[in-house]
Amino acid sequence: MSRFLRLANFAGWPAMCGVLIAIVTLQFLEIREIRNSLGELIRDGETSQPDFFDAIARASVSVVSISATRVNVEAIERSGDDRVDLYLGEQESLGAGVIIDSRGFILTNLHVVDTLFDAFDATVTLSDGRHTPATVIAWDETNDLAVLHVNMDDLTPITVGNAGKLAIGDVVFSIGYPHNIGQSVSQGIVSSLNHDLDFSVSMIQTDAAINPGSSGGALIDANGALVGINSSILSESGNFEGIGFATPAGLAVGVARELVDEAIAGNSGYLGVLTGEALTAQSSELFFGVDNIRGMLVESVDEGGAAARAGILPGDVITAINDTTVVDDESIVMEVREKKPGDIVRVQVYREGRTLEFEAALGFGQAILFDP
Repeated sequence: MSRFLRLANFAGWPAMCGVLIAIVTLQFLEIREIRNSLGELIRDGETSQPDFFDAIARASVSVVSISATRVNVEAIERSGDDRVDLYLGEQESLGAGVIIDSRGFILTNLHVVDTLFDAFDATVTLSDGRHTPATVIAWDETNDLAVLHVNMDDLTPITVGNAGKLAIGDVVFSIGYPHNIGQSVSQGIVSSLNHDLDFSVSMIQTDAAINPGSSGGALIDANGALVGINSSILSESGNFEGIGFATPAGLAVGVARELVDEAIAGNSGYLGVLTGEALTAQSSELFFGVDNIRGMLVESVDEGGAAARAGILPGDVITAINDTTVVDDESIVMEVREKKPGDIVRVQVYREGRTLEFEAALGFGQAILFDP
């Protein structure tokens, strides 16, 4: 009997080892399967996280930096019984704006460009680094809005969303140029709606950071659509404290488009050239070696203006506009005065022995105030 037990014990060890190995193998396979399942869950969780990169990228190309020179009264001094002297000073104003039309119209806050005597002096810089002088063509003091115009190609207007569909808690992004450090994006939520406070219109409240330099910039939704124009903050310190306000996009863009239409109707086209005297046989011979060139010699062109954009250079001679022969500066003025900003004119010039023709899209000259 003891011999049988010894034999059984001897034969049972391999069997027990085999069972143990099988159990360990099964546990290993189960652990690996669980690990793979967890990995898939983690990956699924990662892919389900919202990705705002594309939305921000689409909107950011439409948000520009605005640098303006503000002229204000710095001091008042009485120099006599009936005389008071005002001392003016210049101050840099930084803000942002939003391209709303490929023709060069940019929406911003009036307080970004506002200055004494409406002496506007503003420069716009795009996200790609291009920059140009801008003309303030119209503004609305009630809603703190202004419209600028620039003569530039390849502009991308922002997509305008429906701020009326916003709900408290929706994710939003503020795009601007805070403290002149370059374009920057901050994330937040819609904190409250229909705030009027001291405003004349209901505003969108958000905790997305709106710092100095971000005024006039874009408040966009998770799809990259414009839902507001960043306007102001509520702060005791003067710095952002989590309470910012934006003008709803529908109102702001609607006002801007009305201002654009009124500005176009109320302004004559602007070519942007400074000409000298009309060429005579004597001056033609002096400048070009022949006595038969007639027209107006271009002394300078406005930077970024319609003429410069079309390719007209200082030293060219404007010989005709459309079908009108240019014999003096009045010929140019009368032909352009009949046109509106955005109209196309054909400008014929003499340059280095050749006659060239350019098409120029007229711009804006001085701003005209539209105060609804």
